[in-house]
Amino acid sequence: MRVDILTLFPEVFTPYIETSIVGRAQREHYADIHVWNIRDYSADDRGTVDDTPYGGGAGMVMKIEPIHKALQAVSSKFTVPSSQQSATHTVVLSARGTQFTQQKAQEYSKLEHMILICGRYEGIDQRVADNLADEEISVGPYVIAGGELPAMIVAEAAIRLIPGVLGNAASLLNESHMTPEKVEAPQYTKPEAYNGWKVPDVLLSGNHGEIEKWRNQ
Repeated sequence: MRVDILTLFPEVFTPYIETSIVGRAQREHYADIHVWNIRDYSADDRGTVDDTPYGGGAGMVMKIEPIHKALQAVSSKFTVPSSQQSATHTVVLSARGTQFTQQKAQEYSKLEHMILICGRYEGIDQRVADNLADEEISVGPYVIAGGELPAMIVAEAAIRLIPGVLGNAASLLNESHMTPEKVEAPQYTKPEAYNGWKVPDVLLSGNHGEIEKWRNQ
């Protein structure tokens, strides 16, 4: 999977995408992540990427032109046959978007190419989502300063589900949210007792049937 991230703050991604599961996925060629600075595609020397909102209101809105040019630059680096145009899926990270779920992460993990557009300020000119992207995604019913952290969440959630990325694929079988409304059972490890807090007896019983029943409950 190739992931292209469009942002005003590319520097925040470097340590994250080179670390842990995402970093290993890249080193082992399961994923290929590229970060693009939207300011590089501004129409002026000052790197202007925002302007006042039509209709009035507080804050500034990210302009469509630099984002469109950045998307064109991405497209020039990733070409697919005309019969496979659906191989690229473009997502705007937005507080007003559809709630991101584990099921959506499973869908994304099967993509050949994903583009994530990070918003800032009061948001992105809606024409980007309406005409240049496939969907708007929110990582939760709250607002943060920009789409960079949500982009990291979406990218990792999808990449870790690519077959071969995790060292033990079995660890995915009973994960929380792999099916709706299901969460994984609590986990314990040694020592058996610590500070008076004990591991549940059933996990020490050796009775695999009872252990499975307890975990399912």
